[in-house]
Formats: sequence, structure tokens, C-alpha cells
Amino acid sequence: MMVQKVRKVGNSYVVTIPREVVESQHLQEGDAVAIEVRKVDYRVQMDPDVRAAFERSLEMYPEDYDYLGEN
Repeated sequence: MMVQKVRKVGNSYVVTIPREVVESQHLQEGDAVAIEVRKVDYRVQMDPDVRAAFERSLEMYPEDYDYLGEN
């Protein structure tokens, strides 16, 4: 799956195709291509075990985290 950003050009919105894809697919100007459009969510999901370990650490060492937040 290829992920690209939507850009505004004039009154339209465009999505570019990287050169590598154009070359590998032998695309030329005027060719028809199929696309699937859906918004992608880039928020990182923390592993539940890592989150639990962090929360335990935060409870055990709140002063240390406060200190790190100040610097």
C-alpha cells in the first residue's frame, strides 16, 4: 500500500505518484489508473505491556518524571 499526502493546487486536490511507481508500472501521461481513497490514521499505538510498565514506573518514580518534564 502506498500512502501519499493530499495537496491543494488551485481549486483542486491532488495526490502524486512517486517516480519509482510510475516507472515500475510503465505509466504514461493519460493512462487510466485505479485508486482506493481512505484516510490513514498515523497515531502510534503503544503495546499494552509497554504501557502497563510505563504506568507502573510513573507511579513508582513521579519525582523523576517531574524532573524530566522541567528540563
